[in-house]
Amino acid sequence: MYKKILVPLDGSPRAEKILDHVLPLAKASEAEVILLQVITPGSPEFIEPMGPFGAPATMQPYFDALERAEQEAAAYMENSVARLEKQGLRARSRILRGEAVRSIIDIANEEAVDLVAMASHGRSGLARVFYGSVANGVLHQIDRPLLLVRADSGD
Repeated sequence: MYKKILVPLDGSPRAEKILDHVLPLAKASEAEVILLQVITPGSPEFIEPMGPFGAPATMQPYFDALERAEQEAAAYMENSVARLEKQGLRARSRILRGEAVRSIIDIANEEAVDLVAMASHGRSGLARVFYGSVANGVLHQIDRPLLLVRADSGD
């Protein structure tokens, strides 16, 4: 049924909840699982080290934070792929810089995946307005099947 399943992860236990649903599907279909982590350079974790006025004397804190994020993402993806392979699945990972929704859709197209599977963090109200919703953006723009599971806020 599925040959390739794209699973965007952000490093959080809530995002990983989707794997409980993907594992049986991937095993039954003998599908390859492609894990994706997107690093968004304009996000607060990279801007805050630059200082309160946004333009420090040097951009080095920004570049250092970005490099740390990429190293952490690589280690996280390596461990995640190894966990899936131990369970008998074919898996690999991708790490991109960019805006999350656009990156997910671009990789889905580039990899010609049959299914995108992801967890929603379940934000609503003002949190959704301020932070947006990656799941909502993918839902409204993707052109292939999407498995979307709402992860409990207590997880």
